[in-house]
Amino acid sequence: MDDRPVAPAEAALLIHEIEGHLLLESARTESRAAAARFTARLDWLTQAQREEVERAYADDHMALTRRTWRHTAHRCRQLRTEYETRYRSLRRRLLASCLLGVTFALMVTGAWLSAL
Repeated sequence: MDDRPVAPAEAALLIHEIEGHLLLESARTESRAAAARFTARLDWLTQAQREEVERAYADDHMALTRRTWRHTAHRCRQLRTEYETRYRSLRRRLLASCLLGVTFALMVTGAWLSAL
């Protein structure tokens, strides 16, 4: 490696990429293990059949995992949008309330000072 400093954004991107690779490899390992457990119950299969069933099962398992991840990511984006919209709305309401409170306080102070 070189001695150049890594920007925080680049480091975060690299960490996310590594996490993604590790997560994908973990899912592949899990798929293969699930396939092996499944075919272990099918003792009547030949070795070639067992390998083919394991491959097909692992492929299906990975496809399901990908669909689940995509669905989860899509739902996360939806929730983020909903929460951001709600946060902006609450922030506007809070600002309006604060401005109304300050205006009311100034009016009361002005009325009190004019009464003196």
